[in-house]
Amino acid sequence: MSARSAAQRSRRELTYAVLLCLAGAGLALWAVTRTWSVELTARGPLPAARHARTGADLLPWVSALALVGLAGGGAVLATRGRVRRLLGGLLTLVGLAVAAGGGYGLTAALAGAGRQWPALVLVGGLIAAGGGVLTGLRGDGWPAMGARYERRARPSVRADERPAVERGTRDAWEALDRGEDPTVS
Repeated sequence: MSARSAAQRSRRELTYAVLLCLAGAGLALWAVTRTWSVELTARGPLPAARHARTGADLLPWVSALALVGLAGGGAVLATRGRVRRLLGGLLTLVGLAVAAGGGYGLTAALAGAGRQWPALVLVGGLIAAGGGVLTGLRGDGWPAMGARYERRARPSVRADERPAVERGTRDAWEALDRGEDPTVS
């Protein structure tokens, strides 16, 4: 395999992993905000009161973990090497936990419950976990962000070479008295 095709393959894998994480977590977050159950409360001669509960009302931790999955999908782009592989493991665990919430919603006896929303949460969690597995297994060989996003080390500067403003107030005023710009060295 040529170097060019290997680079294209790794970019494609990175894209797939990020899209899997984002799509799975986004699907789960959307589905957990839908109505999972409806409770009717009898009120005597009045019509029954209807209380709709979303998945987020019943399992608030699922929506929180789905948000972590969304953030982690973006973090895959900003990390590299071992950190990216560790992030992949974390995203796998988060995705499986979201899927477990969907599985619980499917098996729980919820009054007036539709099964489609917990099923979508389960599917979304599994998709996000798949992106995490892909990141954990293959992520250290993927391209990283460009060097312009890296923190640059400042060159060591002697105290008398720094601008007068950084040396102190007295030096700044003396530079102004001499007609110099105190903000440049």
